[in-house]
Amino acid sequence: MTIRTALAQGSELLERDAIPEPRLTAEVLLGHAIHCERAYFYAHPEQELREVEWLHYGRYLDERLNGKPTQYITKRTEFYGREFALSRDVLIPRPETELLIETIVKLKPQPGILMDIGTGSGIIAVTLSLELGRPVIATDRSFEACAIARCNAVKLGANVQFLEADLLKPFADASADIIVSNPPYVPLSDRTSLQREVRDWEPSLALFGGPTGTAVYERLIPEARRVLKPGGILAIEIGFGQSEAVSELAADWRDLQLFPDLAGIPRVLLCER
Repeated sequence: MTIRTALAQGSELLERDAIPEPRLTAEVLLGHAIHCERAYFYAHPEQELREVEWLHYGRYLDERLNGKPTQYITKRTEFYGREFALSRDVLIPRPETELLIETIVKLKPQPGILMDIGTGSGIIAVTLSLELGRPVIATDRSFEACAIARCNAVKLGANVQFLEADLLKPFADASADIIVSNPPYVPLSDRTSLQREVRDWEPSLALFGGPTGTAVYERLIPEARRVLKPGGILAIEIGFGQSEAVSELAADWRDLQLFPDLAGIPRVLLCER
């Protein structure tokens, strides 16, 4: 079995099962099986696969055909130009979350205490630490998520302190300058309509925000008001159709702004204590 044939057969299987981007997925899975970058395939299409490589590739294809996301198979993902480790204990990062990073970076914030609440794999905390060249404090309710996030910080050389905690409970009043968060915001009523890759594989704790999706915001925004210093900034990612409801929760904050993603959907809410 050559690389060319393996990719052709893998792509055909994935396309037959309506898996998005079948050729790209086949290349990623084969690269994971034989421990090489995708560019290698174009220079060595006739290379014969070893039996162990073919067995691994077949197993990865079977997992993907059964709904397991590619990122959970390879245990890695790309975000903001960096590679992060991943497990089923954390959400797969979405491209729209990069807008949250860009919003904070454009502020060019002065030195101070920056917190990432509900850090998951640590993508926000690690990225902001590296982009701004400053320490970050991050929390998550999940011990497993904190462990993954800590590994990513060490691997990428980011100065981040991780705490296993529920939102902002451990922190004193008026102790932070900037708080960022991408909290769970999917309404429970949307569970049955989610893609199987999301519904069956990603952690419910990090996905669902109560019946309407705003349960975490209802706790986070008042807690952020307590923990932020006067003039401190809160920046949070919001879900589709939630801009009005979340804005109302922050109605008594100053300078409230909404930033849309590339599809024009309000995606980041920024406000000042």
